[in-house]
Amino acid sequence: MAIDPRLLALPVAELASRLASGALRASDLAEASLMRIAEREEAVGAFAWFDAEFVRRQARILDEWRGRGRALGPLHGVPVAVADTIDTARIPTSNGTPADAQRVPDADAAITERLRAAGALLIGKTETAELGYRQPPRTRNPVNPAHSPGVASSGSAAAVGAGMVPLAVGVEGSGSVIGPAAYCGSVGYKPSFGSIARRGTLALAPSLDTPGVFAADVEGAAMLAEALFGYDATDPATSYAPHPRLLDAARSAPPVKPTFALVRTPFWDQASADMQGALGELAEHLAERCFEAELPAIFAECEIHFERVLEAEMARSLVGYGQRHGALLSAPLRETLERGGAILARDYLAAKDWQSVYRAGIMAILDRCDAILTPAAPGPAPEGLDNVGSPVFNRLWTFAGLPTITLPLLESENGLPMGVQLVGRLGEDARLLRAARWLEQTILKGGTPE
Repeated sequence: MAIDPRLLALPVAELASRLASGALRASDLAEASLMRIAEREEAVGAFAWFDAEFVRRQARILDEWRGRGRALGPLHGVPVAVADTIDTARIPTSNGTPADAQRVPDADAAITERLRAAGALLIGKTETAELGYRQPPRTRNPVNPAHSPGVASSGSAAAVGAGMVPLAVGVEGSGSVIGPAAYCGSVGYKPSFGSIARRGTLALAPSLDTPGVFAADVEGAAMLAEALFGYDATDPATSYAPHPRLLDAARSAPPVKPTFALVRTPFWDQASADMQGALGELAEHLAERCFEAELPAIFAECEIHFERVLEAEMARSLVGYGQRHGALLSAPLRETLERGGAILARDYLAAKDWQSVYRAGIMAILDRCDAILTPAAPGPAPEGLDNVGSPVFNRLWTFAGLPTITLPLLESENGLPMGVQLVGRLGEDARLLRAARWLEQTILKGGTPE
């Protein structure tokens, strides 16, 4: 039977349903993904490690399993790409640095374990920035290769944006999921801090690091995230809690139409004219379903506090790289680690105190709405691969530990996608996803909010 690569254009929830019922073989979907990768990978450069025969062997095993009974899990046979800062047993994990070029982990990360348990088909390891920070990888934007795909988890965002895989995983620290997703035209979802265990992922800033997911739509993001959520004894940020039914929540109709708060943030002057105009038009379109809210001027100082926590924790987490492989690190990263190492403990602790202060101020707005509406990035993807863009519209929410999701609902004058970011209450990820899907369906289907 001829393989139709257009299979990958179907909603991932439908693909998963067909795979679970046996109407679609994992081998056929894997071949569709391999065909798409063969078409796009040379131009996009999304993968740090990829082995087509390994993909085919996984797919055959999954089909044999399905032939003996039932689907292995909710992601049975669904292709998923994993960022190269997430450990995969017996598969190279180089963390975006030549210092780890020969590194092959013995054990899976918690994320990889849960993907395998859910029956996912591991397509490959995606390109990431140097040690997950700011040095741009070789990946190019799938919409326009002359523009940046973002930074850090850009390989995962580009793989989904290019249609090579329906799902991918990355890690958010400083706009590392939301920014690339916005630039590459995919959905990027960063859950509440502590929702997904980080065992086996590169530690950059433990107070901030949050695994996130990429998909073509909100349902796909909810399906993947639900498989990854859960407690892990090795990650103190996680906790025992009932497992969330994210996919059911995303699919459900809101009891009442969601209300959004347009929050420009103190950094609005850094948004491009395209972004300012498009987001304003979206707010007008939502009419009474959207109101404007302001954050106090003191929130502008979040950048100072965020940088202090980020750089101090990076200096601690990456000290071994600096000591053993300093010559292999980029000059900007070495300078960041030096700054972080010079931060006084009192200044670091004082900066961390602001996390709860900012969270309380944001929650006061969220008490009046279902989600905050704000830019996912200053504008469309910057031109040139060295300009990875600014995370200025991501850091506040990450610092407060709140769940965020970006939807590719806007477009700039030059045809590049722009992301709309929604921010939800801490721990209320299901409510955020439900509101996000309502907005996604309303805008993409050309509906008018009632």
